[in-house]
Amino acid sequence: MLRQPAVAGQFYPGNAAQLKAMVQGFLDPQAAPQPALLAISPHAGYIYSGGTAGKVLSQVNVPRRVVVVGPNHRGTGHGAAVMSRGQWQTPLGTVALDADLGGQLLGRCSLLAEDAAAHMFEHSLEVQVPFLQMLQPELTLLPICLSFLSFSECRQIGNSLAQAIRAVDEPVLMVASTDMTHYESASAAQEKDSQALERILALDAQGLFDTVRGQGITMCGVLPTTVCLVAAIALGATSARLVQYTHSGMVTGDHQQVVGYAGLIVS
Repeated sequence: MLRQPAVAGQFYPGNAAQLKAMVQGFLDPQAAPQPALLAISPHAGYIYSGGTAGKVLSQVNVPRRVVVVGPNHRGTGHGAAVMSRGQWQTPLGTVALDADLGGQLLGRCSLLAEDAAAHMFEHSLEVQVPFLQMLQPELTLLPICLSFLSFSECRQIGNSLAQAIRAVDEPVLMVASTDMTHYESASAAQEKDSQALERILALDAQGLFDTVRGQGITMCGVLPTTVCLVAAIALGATSARLVQYTHSGMVTGDHQQVVGYAGLIVS
């Protein structure tokens, strides 16, 4: 099936030329892309978080195969949903889905299911795709949409993802899609988000999960980030670095009710 864009014209321009120009403006032409296992990238409207997304994705080699893992904001469909059949449409063109990698993953993890319904209206995955298309014209995508998982379930999915990536025997980049604290003051958001970022930088997947839950941090993509961090560690990750942390108040001027955005690279 062909998934049509759900948030074109809302989170980013629906016109191809305008979208290409906007994304190009966010990408860093001075960056020297390096191999990476995982990029953590925000998913708000481009005017708010596109700069951070562009900066982090500019600094990684984007191979042909990319796994994008995001939270299920709408609660529709399966709670751990893979979409590996068909294509995704954006204003920049169509992207083939990775049936081979998807099959490898589904065959290894009973928690996951092939389910297009969970993906139909989800923005957290969609907004990453134009950046990836600009950086890799031969992009093949495996989107995964997650909700309501325990840490043990995150660990199981993450380890299965690492095994599936090894099985395809070519470079695969994971992109974990998340925003950070929602609708608190800039100072409160930064204080809370620093605790979560500290755990990511320490490559501590369970610590991230427990800190976000224990401290009430409204990091919407904690499950995708935990899963991808588990997978990256299983694939041999040895370091993580923060590329940028910012928040919506830097655009709106409202520092009383912000959403935090972070871009990180794990390699």
